Amino acid sequence: MACFNLFRTKSKHARGDPRPGPAASGPNSNNGLSRSDDSGGGGGGQHTSKSSGSTSSQRSIPAMYEERAHSLRAFELAELRSATNDFHRTLKIGEGGFGGVYKGFVRPAGGTGEKITVAVKRLNPKGLQGHKQWLAEVQFLGVVEHPNLVKLVGYCAEDGERGIQRLLVYEFMRNRSLEDHLFNRAYPCLSWNLRLHIALGAAEGLAYLHEGLEVQVIYRDFKASNVLLDEDFKPKLSDFGLAREGPTAGNTHVSTAVVGTYGYAAPDYIETGHLTTKSDVWSFGVVLYELLAGRRSLERNRPTGEQKLLEWVKQHPADSGRFNMIMDPRLQHQFSDKAAREIAKLADRCLNRQAKERPKMSEVVECLKQAIEIKDTGNRSTSSKKERSNGPLRR
Repeated sequence: MACFNLFRTKSKHARGDPRPGPAASGPNSNNGLSRSDDSGGGGGGQHTSKSSGSTSSQRSIPAMYEERAHSLRAFELAELRSATNDFHRTLKIGEGGFGGVYKGFVRPAGGTGEKITVAVKRLNPKGLQGHKQWLAEVQFLGVVEHPNLVKLVGYCAEDGERGIQRLLVYEFMRNRSLEDHLFNRAYPCLSWNLRLHIALGAAEGLAYLHEGLEVQVIYRDFKASNVLLDEDFKPKLSDFGLAREGPTAGNTHVSTAVVGTYGYAAPDYIETGHLTTKSDVWSFGVVLYELLAGRRSLERNRPTGEQKLLEWVKQHPADSGRFNMIMDPRLQHQFSDKAAREIAKLADRCLNRQAKERPKMSEVVECLKQAIEIKDTGNRSTSSKKERSNGPLRR
């Protein structure tokens, strides 16, 4: 599903920014993102409205980045060309608004030892995202550190006769994305147990962004395609190009241009442009239903009454006898009925039309932990051998 940008105005991306030297250690707040910028490209920047928040003396992400930028590696374009066989199509593993993503192999920072497998994301100058999103991702991922957030290894910023070159280098995630495993029938079905643990890990990543940092971070683009899976199917949130700092002390929200992905953005955010952590909570609720149903939030090829996932699941409430009709048939009834209903109720809380009534992500984490502990004794039981497996169900 394509990204949208309502209230769009033309934005001028910085060109010709000199590549940061060793002293700078990386991109800084002077050549791109600041607290008043919005990479969505419109709305006159960010504004805040009154409420409770962090202390007024909190530092911004760019300021925090300046202290930690030394941990990121600055790559030469030539090195990344070599690492990806000149961005050969056989090494291409993904495509997004930013540009193409390629599997690559780079030498360790010291220059000796076996090559490391990485993912290299290359900015498409004509794409939906640009320099500001690139800079935002470098700065956010240069600051955050959590087991459920993808690790940024380094970046590349070069300008030449062929235009700007902006690249990001990440740890390689062997099992691609949650989207691939949920919706691509070429992949084995994810077991019930594994779905719950993926949801829990993703929730812990969001809770860390919302509540575990000196500054609050709103992810703003939570969806299945941005939940990557490592070799052990451990989830990690990726793509921080649309992330924003949350409101400071005395403010309730940040006002921005509305960007995100159709089917995942909270209605209150779409209608007002008021961004809060509860916007992420809504998106998480959508993905919870995708995990239950094995369906995308929007599928045009289905009957009219089933095209929009959230409208369809309303016909089969968690407390009704019709509830199991929404469950992914690929699970072959190998799931906990009680836990599934609890997850649906949690999703409904996340999808409350009143943003203030949605739970915090730390509450969502606790609810998911409790759901994982539920054991049924009926026909749909987590006691089956397949259900206890750590990997996908195979036919």
